Amino acid sequence: MRVRAPTEGNCAVIKPSELAPKCAQAMFDMLPRYLDIQCIKTVLGGADQTQALLKGDIDYIFYTGSTAVGKIIMQAAADKMIPVTLECGGKSPVYVADDANIEIAAKRIAWGKCVNSGQTCVAPDYLLCSKATEQRLIPEVVKAWEEFYTENPLESHSYAHIVNDRHFKRVEKLIDHSKLAYGGQCDENHNYISPTIMTNVTKDDKVMQEEIFGPILPFVNVNDETEAISFINNNPKPLALYVFTGNKNLAKRIISGTSSGSVCVNDVILQAAPCALPFGGVGPSGLGHYHGKYSFDTFSHKRAVAFSSNFGDSLLAIRNPPYAQTKTKRLEFISKSYRNWFSIPRVFKTFWFWAFFCLANAVLIKIIWKGIKYDRWEF
Repeated sequence: MRVRAPTEGNCAVIKPSELAPKCAQAMFDMLPRYLDIQCIKTVLGGADQTQALLKGDIDYIFYTGSTAVGKIIMQAAADKMIPVTLECGGKSPVYVADDANIEIAAKRIAWGKCVNSGQTCVAPDYLLCSKATEQRLIPEVVKAWEEFYTENPLESHSYAHIVNDRHFKRVEKLIDHSKLAYGGQCDENHNYISPTIMTNVTKDDKVMQEEIFGPILPFVNVNDETEAISFINNNPKPLALYVFTGNKNLAKRIISGTSSGSVCVNDVILQAAPCALPFGGVGPSGLGHYHGKYSFDTFSHKRAVAFSSNFGDSLLAIRNPPYAQTKTKRLEFISKSYRNWFSIPRVFKTFWFWAFFCLANAVLIKIIWKGIKYDRWEF
């Protein structure tokens, strides 16, 4: 279970998505085998059950899903002043610079786009690159897909299908066959959509109006990173941003010029794996973060506790009225924040100073030890 609420001493109610009923049922059946049902409960159902849970006595809400539903969750939480963490996804862009390693970039993008058939919150949503790079990149992406799933992904045991009929129809409608460069095959009986590439895509196309959450990769042409930054900034802030380039300064320029929940350079999805890195969105893509210690902090309440001694009450009497100018000045002096009680020269903060200091002390200790033991006071 990705959410670490129980490890911080919390009881938790888990509400799996009704859009994946078999996974929800598996969670409902398996969790009681391994976790205390007095502390962890699983609730199945749809919107009605979610609304009922939101009316309950809860201290924190952690939600993963669409931005539209995230806003509803946040609104309900605001009425009861309940803190929330929202992971809402969004359209995560990929920028491939002209100097990128095309073979490696293509294979990694092809993998990330079709993990679970594109139904992951951090999947690459659309690709920004120059026309020249597009012509080099598309054959390599197609080659990678055919290596992964063969020329007929419908028969591949490694290729996932769309989660249900409603989402199949939604994703199918995003395909503009006049802009199709590869794939586009759909089978309603199996909720199957093949890995698909669309070219000459603009911001006004239907596929660019919502998170795809499927195996469609639109190519949007830009001349350079400046245009890429402008395009990204003219859209809602994404959960993830991916940059492929051999130039570290170019990558830093894109990172500093944009805002996103996370960034990965020369790979995709990798940034969501390490527990030491915080994971979460920004703006429409989410609120708050978690993973590792960040999960512990998210599900913990930092409560200040202070104990005051009965001794020294005469020292504290300065805070009591009546107030005079002298007493006020003393209070201001006491309450003033001092960043540096002692000014330490910069040289004493360097590694080489302390290395020399430790070496000199070691030599001095050795001289003293020899002098005491052998009565020989020499270096």
